[in-house]
Amino acid sequence: MNTQLKKGALELCVLTQLTRRDRYGYEMTELISKEMQIATGTLYLILKRLKDDEYVQTYLVESEGGPARKYYHLTEKGFQYHGKLQVEWKEFVAAVTRIMESEGFE
Repeated sequence: MNTQLKKGALELCVLTQLTRRDRYGYEMTELISKEMQIATGTLYLILKRLKDDEYVQTYLVESEGGPARKYYHLTEKGFQYHGKLQVEWKEFVAAVTRIMESEGFE
């Protein structure tokens, strides 16, 4: 998949995962990687930016046989941002589809 296409969609994919339940970074990487190839570092950069913008909060959970896991929780501001991105994404996909299906587009 084209890297530029992925860039815009990845943030929406991360937020969508967090609307369902709190998750830790590696778990989200595994889920998203089932559909598209991503580098773990890329996901953590997105998560850091989402935290800096107060769309997510983090908390630690002790795990058996390993270090504590950092979980990400979507804030109310994050839920609103997700809704906005979802609308923008659908509008974008619809516009690209119209262009690709129009007679003047070859």
